[in-house]
Amino acid sequence: MELQNTQSQMKKGILEFCILSIIKKGEVYPSEILDQMKIAQFQIIEGTLYPLLTRLKNADLLQYRWVESSGGPPRKYFTLTPKGLETYNQLFLTWKELNQAVNTICENHH
Repeated sequence: MELQNTQSQMKKGILEFCILSIIKKGEVYPSEILDQMKIAQFQIIEGTLYPLLTRLKNADLLQYRWVESSGGPPRKYFTLTPKGLETYNQLFLTWKELNQAVNTICENHH
C-alpha cells in the first residue's frame, strides 16, 4: 500500500507539467490531451483532467476558446497564457535539474 501511495505522489507531482507541455505545443482539445498522455503511457482519466484544467485556468496559466462542432456541442480548445508559458519554462528547468540529479544518484548506486 505504501508503494502505491509513493507512486501516486510521484505522478501527481509531474502531471501539471506534462499537461502544460502538451498545451504548449499548440491549441488542444481535452480528449487530445488524454490521447497524448495515453500514447506516452501516462494514463489519466477525464475525472482527473477536467478539474486540473479548471484549476490551471483559474490560476491564469491557461485560456480557452469555444469552437463550434459540426457533430455536437461546441468544444473548448486550450492554450497557454503568457503566465502559463513562463510557468512551463520554470517547471521545465526544475524537471531537467531533478531528472539529472535522480539519474546521477541512481546510476551511482547500481
